[in-house]
Amino acid sequence: MSATATATATATEKPTVVLVHGAFADASSYARVIPELMARGLNVVAPAVPNRSLIGDAAYVASIVRQIPGPVVLVGHSYGGAVITVAGVEDNVRALVYLSGYALEKGESLGELQGRFPDSALAAALVQTPFPIEGSTTPGTDVAVQIDKFPAIFAADVDPRLASVLAVSQRPLAAQAFTEAAPAAAWKSKPSWGLVSSSDRTINPDVERFGYERAGMTTVEVDSSHLVMLSHPGAVVDLIEDAVRATSSH
Repeated sequence: MSATATATATATEKPTVVLVHGAFADASSYARVIPELMARGLNVVAPAVPNRSLIGDAAYVASIVRQIPGPVVLVGHSYGGAVITVAGVEDNVRALVYLSGYALEKGESLGELQGRFPDSALAAALVQTPFPIEGSTTPGTDVAVQIDKFPAIFAADVDPRLASVLAVSQRPLAAQAFTEAAPAAAWKSKPSWGLVSSSDRTINPDVERFGYERAGMTTVEVDSSHLVMLSHPGAVVDLIEDAVRATSSH
């Protein structure tokens, strides 16, 4: 196959969709989205993000992306949006999709972006606990959501029985991740799509809107809680498919 033919085949090849979860959650938050994407003939990878540091988590996701043959559409929910902002600079990433997410500028931290806007209900419901760091006598700090407040803040329109399971099975985020500055902003060079959850009580929806508008994203709004993948999976799948189509046709 000639070099030109190889380039054409790569451009028209269906991408692998890599789904990056956020803080206080794990890859099961995509449980209603994954079957739909697979039914539409897309390969899907949903890694477990360590949730230890922005730079470390982005490096981990980038290492997974590099091992995928062919193009990738990188999807990030919530804190996962910050992760894909950094990891998305990998050469085979064709598009970024943000779901209720943080679209950081290069040199900006989560704390700095959030600090420009009024706090959401999440701020008063966070719990900090120490955790051991191997090789260090100084513990790290894990951040999670009060279990009794989690359903209303995080998953108000999700089945209450499921929301209660999610509340007690949280994957906490290390406090360090809130203060690290993003070393890159992939949306500057990659086409990007954003979904605003307009009834979000975890991230102020204006934080989402601001980041998306600054990045010049194609944006949709859904009247949803933070966990839009579970409460409105159809809207999420449609947005991901938009990104797939737009980046597979040239």
